[in-house]
Amino acid sequence: MSVEFCAEKRVRTGRRSILCGEKERVNMLLETGEDAMEEMAIDLKKMFGGFYRGRNILVTGHTGFKGSWLCLWIYLMGARVTGYALDPATDRDNFVLCGLRHRMVDIRGDIRDEARLKQVFDLYEPEIVFHLAAQPIVRRSYEIPEETFETNVLGTVRVLENICLSHTVKTGVMVTSDKCYENREQLWGYREGDMLGGYDPYSASKGCAELVTASYRNSFFNARSGKYSGKYISSVRAGNVIGGGDWSQDRLIPDCIRALQLHRPIEIRNPESVRPWQHVLEPLYGYLLLAYKMTEQGTRYTGSWNFGPDFESTVPVGRVADMLVSLWGGGEWEDCSEHIALHEASLLSLDCTKAKTFLGWKPRMDLRQALEYTVEWYRTFRREDVYPLCRRQIAAYCAACMSAGENSEPQGL
Repeated sequence: MSVEFCAEKRVRTGRRSILCGEKERVNMLLETGEDAMEEMAIDLKKMFGGFYRGRNILVTGHTGFKGSWLCLWIYLMGARVTGYALDPATDRDNFVLCGLRHRMVDIRGDIRDEARLKQVFDLYEPEIVFHLAAQPIVRRSYEIPEETFETNVLGTVRVLENICLSHTVKTGVMVTSDKCYENREQLWGYREGDMLGGYDPYSASKGCAELVTASYRNSFFNARSGKYSGKYISSVRAGNVIGGGDWSQDRLIPDCIRALQLHRPIEIRNPESVRPWQHVLEPLYGYLLLAYKMTEQGTRYTGSWNFGPDFESTVPVGRVADMLVSLWGGGEWEDCSEHIALHEASLLSLDCTKAKTFLGWKPRMDLRQALEYTVEWYRTFRREDVYPLCRRQIAAYCAACMSAGENSEPQGL
């Protein structure tokens, strides 16, 4: 399957939707105006020094929201991408509308299916594995707790076992969740060394997946005594990720978009609950940077990593709904909190000092910019092909990273 698509595009850095990590730089770009701005040529295949070009990459959960954006980004960098996942949830998912099945090897299967998963590893010989396959919905986990634990914990074991046995895999990035921590409703963000836990089945399953990953890393991938030393494994935890192409039930943005499209009030549960909101491209850049660093420099970068937003983007659900309604140009929401409701954390945030210090990673978008990108996708998908839009948003994000570097390029670019 050909992956020789030329990813070089010209991106106007003066558009309001283009991002910049430094607020002063953002303001300058916006005030200068589009007509006066230079165009920046971005060749995505040269990201990370061309590291991903031509490499075999396996992404589990590729038909999902985050998985589809990750696969598109890797594809644009020139990699040979293989995906293993269940069918997309709807025919409007980002994976479907981007036409990704024609740009990668698309294999359908259950992450718990040991034999089929091994066939994929043996046949496509990945060098790097991104494990995203999961049952990802908190409220759904109350309805199917056994399946949630099987998928999120046993599925992680299956992937790690195949990494052990594969003669080609060198690096694995295991994606869990910010909800893996024992939530104490604290004001400060959770750090990677804080206690793991989980009240609901979903959160507990992600805490378990973290323990499983750490156990395999210490027992089998240990540089001094591990049977499979020379392979590098990390786990990654992001915040509440938003962006185009997510139609999951019981998630704020998809619920809002469905109501707005039907001209109905948005029903909001727990509008005072505080969450760390971030655009999907933010943590994905962290995952890509981490995989690059591990493959090139080994155990120095193994472990667990937080990739969450800055404190300013950790805000109540109701405020996010207000901002989305404003950007949409109309609509309203109403508080539909239940008196006897399923437990959901009311306060959650991440401390990303480790990633900022040792990887050079940092968030580039504020919450408004993340919502602007998100609304742009949902405004576009009914009238035109979203593949060029997604490609443009990825290129613009990369351009903003480089322009924010001023005198030096950020890590990985």
